[in-house]
Amino acid sequence: MGATQPIRKTEDINALKNYFLYEKRSLRNYSMVCLGINSALRISDLLSLTWGDVYNFTDGHFRQHISITERKTGKKTQIALNANVVKALRLYKNSLPGITGEAFIFPGRGGKKPLSRCQAYRILSSAGRALHFETTVSCHSLRKTFGYHAWKMGVQPAVIMNIFNHSSFQITKRYLGIEQDDMDQVFLEINL
Repeated sequence: MGATQPIRKTEDINALKNYFLYEKRSLRNYSMVCLGINSALRISDLLSLTWGDVYNFTDGHFRQHISITERKTGKKTQIALNANVVKALRLYKNSLPGITGEAFIFPGRGGKKPLSRCQAYRILSSAGRALHFETTVSCHSLRKTFGYHAWKMGVQPAVIMNIFNHSSFQITKRYLGIEQDDMDQVFLEINL
């Protein structure tokens, strides 16, 4: 089995989101994908988020940032919540009457604990197979998808490296999943 790859095609990202939103009617899984591909969080940090991390229950509005200490690195990070994430979370939250700030956003069975990373993997890989994706979709695909699309939009690799909290550019380079097609595009577009 090869290394986890990002979801490169925008239409595949939309297909994955729509699969959970319309076909499976799972606002939890739809929100997990939206937040995962827009936050660059590791799956362990993503699954441990509570509603209080994203929503201010006192003032009745979504927060502008998620502020967490990453489990793996112990580093503090702030992640801005973009419009797509807020839209998904609002839709999901409105379907959950009586939700509190202590509740996990992505609960497992029974709701007392967060969804396990094994179950998150099963959910994502099953969706990827159902949608006939060329590569396996895993939990790490969400994080890598963020980096790949940020790079394709022209975000400087040093900024992406900082977002990922990587210690070296070599790690970030692997994350970006740059393929021969990407390199060919550079050669063809330069055209001096």
